[in-house]
Amino acid sequence: MTSAPHNACLSERDLDLLRQSIRLSEQSREEGRHPFAALVADAEGRVIASAGNNSMPPEGDPTQHAELVAAARAAKLLSPEQLASCTLYTSAEPCCMCAGAVYWTGIGRVVYALSEHALLGLTGAHPENPTFSLPCREVFARGQRIVQVHGPVLEDEAARAHHGFWA
Repeated sequence: MTSAPHNACLSERDLDLLRQSIRLSEQSREEGRHPFAALVADAEGRVIASAGNNSMPPEGDPTQHAELVAAARAAKLLSPEQLASCTLYTSAEPCCMCAGAVYWTGIGRVVYALSEHALLGLTGAHPENPTFSLPCREVFARGQRIVQVHGPVLEDEAARAHHGFWA
């Protein structure tokens, strides 16, 4: 599978859209939700769908991660051919569930800020965010189509929304 670490091959538009997902994660936190967010943009940089997490107990649904919700919303709006040229921008690396959603919706590219490893350092053993030690690149590598992955990028910026949240 094609992948590139850090900001190799990323445009200013990519970084702007990634920062937009980071701002959305901060907004999620301000609204009392987990500090995660994602958006799907087409090849021209138009935002097709965005979401924050809706997985926080007691009323939340643990499957409603931002990446899964944004991917599902985009899949309702675009054809598989259009989704193939889209990018999911996310404040944190997609977990294996969300990577599966990206794969099954046909989104062709992922740009993420905070790595799963760095996220674990921020959340520790918090019961509301048990992390998998399974990078999204490994999930995509098991599929039959290529999903390009770029990240981690802007980790320090993305981490700010998590500081003090998981204490």
